[in-house]
Amino acid sequence: MDPDETVAPPRSSLLPRLLLVPLLWSGLALGALPRGGSPQRVLYDLLSEQQLLEAEDLSLTLLQGGRLGPLSLPPGLPDLDPECRELLLDFANSSAELTGCIVRGARPVRLCQTCFPLFQQVASKMDNISRAVGNTSESHSCARSLLMSDRMQIVLILSEFFNSTWQKANCANCLTNKSEELSNSTVYFLDLFNHTLTCFEHNLQGSTYSLLQLRNYSEVCKNCREAYKNLSSLYSEMQKMNELENKAEPGRHLCIDVEDAMNITRKLWSRTFNCSVPCSDTVPVIAVSVFILFLPVVFYLSSFLHSEQKKRKLILPKRLKSSASFANVQENSN
Repeated sequence: MDPDETVAPPRSSLLPRLLLVPLLWSGLALGALPRGGSPQRVLYDLLSEQQLLEAEDLSLTLLQGGRLGPLSLPPGLPDLDPECRELLLDFANSSAELTGCIVRGARPVRLCQTCFPLFQQVASKMDNISRAVGNTSESHSCARSLLMSDRMQIVLILSEFFNSTWQKANCANCLTNKSEELSNSTVYFLDLFNHTLTCFEHNLQGSTYSLLQLRNYSEVCKNCREAYKNLSSLYSEMQKMNELENKAEPGRHLCIDVEDAMNITRKLWSRTFNCSVPCSDTVPVIAVSVFILFLPVVFYLSSFLHSEQKKRKLILPKRLKSSASFANVQENSN
């Protein structure tokens, strides 16, 4: 080998020094390092040999794993079987997706109609964990390791939270019996709801308003009356059907999606637009009310007409009759 030829330093010793170059230049920029001298000389001036070795070890650690600490757990710590770890990761990913869907569908409420596939997925992952058995014995099964190995029982708490949220929302009332899809009545209601909101939006575009006057919503009230009546009638029918199907369970509501949609529509119609729907039973109600009011008058009038008012007649004795006749004769003679 030519003595003048320069030997390249090993790659393992070159990379840590390259990582420290930005630190040196930053120190020069800040005025903390002297201007003269080579970077290698400056480096040895600032760091002792032990510190330099530690810096090189740190750089190698960052290059190898991108993180600090050991690459594997100590042998004394408990660890999961690969099958159990895979089940746990599947449940974690499904739970994260369901949580995001629930939060995104919180306002306006779109919980049941958008998140039911994810809820079924989480329930399926939970069933897999509950039924999973380890390779060694039942005492070391995945269910025992994941569900009952500590006081917190995080997996169980999270699963119970999802089940409680689903039950409080009454999402089962929006789905078919097997919970595979939305029921026909729910789909029809949501279509009418979207149609009603579209009608509101289109008729709002033509409404005129000024800064001194309130917006004129007469076009909305006139053109969207039929759509609102159809939606309200369908909601009432769904309530009646739900009461008939759940006679043994009082207080059961429709699913939260349907209830929230109807509440939004009613607030827009009555409060925002100040519209009203005339009742179709107004004439019969008025007729019955008038008839009830006139019942006392009819009763007393009929009693007066059909009852005989007997006059009491005074019957005089015979002696009084004769004396009265004698007195009349005398008066006539005079």
